[in-house]
Amino acid sequence: MEEGFAEGKTIRYLVEDETRLGLKTQTGKVITNAGVKPIAPVSWKRDNFWIYGVLEPLSGWHFTQEYPHLDSEHFQQFIDALSAQLGEDIAILQLDQAGAHVTTALRWPENLIPLCQPAHSPQLNPMERVWQFIKAQLTGDRFCQIEPLRSRVQQILEDITPERIQSLSSYDFILEALFYAASH
Repeated sequence: MEEGFAEGKTIRYLVEDETRLGLKTQTGKVITNAGVKPIAPVSWKRDNFWIYGVLEPLSGWHFTQEYPHLDSEHFQQFIDALSAQLGEDIAILQLDQAGAHVTTALRWPENLIPLCQPAHSPQLNPMERVWQFIKAQLTGDRFCQIEPLRSRVQQILEDITPERIQSLSSYDFILEALFYAASH
């Protein structure tokens, strides 16, 4: 008798994306009294780093790592680390079509199956909402050096609960597809 695909293994659906964070102050809207214009110092320094992240909409599980750049070398390191985190599990990994993701130089681990979303469609990737949530926590904060920013971002990442990840990433179309797949 032939063995089925991934027989005896857990198959997971994950989404992946990256974001750049740096010393340039995150600006945004704030609520104030009528006629009051908030004033906040803004830094325009361009020193930055990248957070690569993956999440599982069904469980709220997430995994992130910091890298100095977005490129295929660092993406390879990230997917290798993700593969190790997953152990025996197999993951279908939704990602955009950034050059670092689609280069033939990548060596995809056996337990990761890439699934590219259509080009220029970040609205299909729930990881984008997690990045928005993180950046909202930084709105108005001014960092003069990169290390305090790193520490603050790390604290935000540590404080994000699986329930928060689920609330940010549980798009109806993803959940419906996963429930349909599980029932058939």
